[in-house]
Amino acid sequence: MKNSKRRYWLMKSEPHCFSIDDLKKRPKGTEPWDGVRNYQARNLLRDEVRCGDGVLFYHSNIKDPAVVGLARVVRSGYPDHTALDPRSEHFDPRATEAAPIWFMVDVQFLAKLPVPLTRGDLARHPTLSAMEVLRKGNRLSVQPVTLEQWRALIEVAGLGDPLEDL
Repeated sequence: MKNSKRRYWLMKSEPHCFSIDDLKKRPKGTEPWDGVRNYQARNLLRDEVRCGDGVLFYHSNIKDPAVVGLARVVRSGYPDHTALDPRSEHFDPRATEAAPIWFMVDVQFLAKLPVPLTRGDLARHPTLSAMEVLRKGNRLSVQPVTLEQWRALIEVAGLGDPLEDL
């Protein structure tokens, strides 16, 4: 997929629930991004996030929230089965197989940043300071990232773009 069609996203996860290391340890480094229970984020997962898109993996709800890794979407949006499972903490009794409410995508580990990039690091950078994650009151767990922000973050992290040849 060429960069012109690829999009980029920041996805938040609390590391005590699911961390970048957890993703790396999964078979083929791949895991469904399930449990999203916000309609705006759900709409992005269902309608806009596509196979081949880049993901900034962000650890949230910790002392120093930070971008900690890179992933890619390997399966576009499909119904989140955890909403149908009464034993799941993400169960939603309103959801049915015929009328799913919640959606997920599958993501695959690409790289762990050598050093996490905290909110302060992002805020001090001329390109990264405009990221949605820094906007006051923005708690969305899935949010768009521009190509310029993706490239700037990879450069600051000292990595090559793992999606460049894909």
